[in-house]
Amino acid sequence: MYKKTVKFIQNLFHSNQFIPLHEPKFIGNERKYLNDCIDSTFVSSVGKYVDELEVKFAKKIGSKYTIATVNGTSALHISLLLSDVKQYDEVITQPLTFIATCNAINYCGAKPIFIDVDVDTMGLSPKSLENFLETNCKIKNNKCINKTTGKTIKACIPMHTFGHPCKIDKIASICKTWRISLVEDSAESLGTTYKGKHTGTFGKFGCFSFNGNKIITSGGGGIIVTDDKVLAQKAKHLTTTAKIPHKWEYIHDNIGYNYRMPNLNAALLVAQLEQLDNFVSKKRKLAQKYKYFFNKNYSKKIKFITEPKKAKSNYWLQTILLKNKKERDKFLELTNSNGVMSRPVWQLMNNLAMFKDAQQDKLKNAKWLEKRVVNITSSVIV
Repeated sequence: MYKKTVKFIQNLFHSNQFIPLHEPKFIGNERKYLNDCIDSTFVSSVGKYVDELEVKFAKKIGSKYTIATVNGTSALHISLLLSDVKQYDEVITQPLTFIATCNAINYCGAKPIFIDVDVDTMGLSPKSLENFLETNCKIKNNKCINKTTGKTIKACIPMHTFGHPCKIDKIASICKTWRISLVEDSAESLGTTYKGKHTGTFGKFGCFSFNGNKIITSGGGGIIVTDDKVLAQKAKHLTTTAKIPHKWEYIHDNIGYNYRMPNLNAALLVAQLEQLDNFVSKKRKLAQKYKYFFNKNYSKKIKFITEPKKAKSNYWLQTILLKNKKERDKFLELTNSNGVMSRPVWQLMNNLAMFKDAQQDKLKNAKWLEKRVVNITSSVIV
């Protein structure tokens, strides 16, 4: 039934060989900047490209301050620490996410609470969030207290799934009412805007990832964005091993982290950032081709996921919905057996052994999506 899809993707990507899910494209100044970085001998966490990246990235997304980190997980970790998330605190997030979101919560000694997603965005549902808070929580001493556990809910981490923004403005408003810090997991949504504003800029912090499969990459890498100058300074300090600047002395005033992005990675990312608009444009054109194909050939069996209303998505991973798990598995088997890589969505976080005891709502939409979501070939076609 799905052989037509395999043939379409092979023709689309002009290949009868293995076609990966998402591969990086280096078509600009990557080699030039990397060679310059190597020649400078400043290849670690100090160098002009780290500084240049932070300035250009802030301008690109409309944030006042940025701090380049070694990966997106470390960006989330530091953002939670600076949101006063401590041992025994709680953090609300969605179960339909990559493990890094929950790992960062646990690095702080905190526990996740899993709240359902919306089907149209695949991101945290503001309605479910509000229902949970109104039913289970109270404000005491200007803090959000979970009446079930007695713990303080310090933060909320929604994720913009596969580059499609969740209803982040509503979530931000709810978090403000309930005295909860908002940390956006924008790892997948660079180049995505919602109501004209870039993802990652709605909360106290936004966190991005530049892993090898992201829309632009530095091999590894992440970035924290914030409009709070004091928090930005603290983030830079903590990610640089909390070392007090001095010409020769090694003095550290806190438990710090070796989380700063190396200059070598930053050089690669500066070149990639120059290509971002081009990549987003090409991925949006790819989405239109997929949408036309699936609507024409599988209108009753497969739904192609499009950007939410009032959003401009980067379409990082092109996504389809199958009718049920049986059809999903058929699609995955046929495509991968024919060298066209596709993958299911992550297993829900609440089903993993580490988080099985976490508090959660009914997660009706997340469970429904888990059985049907498939990501298909999404690389930029150059």
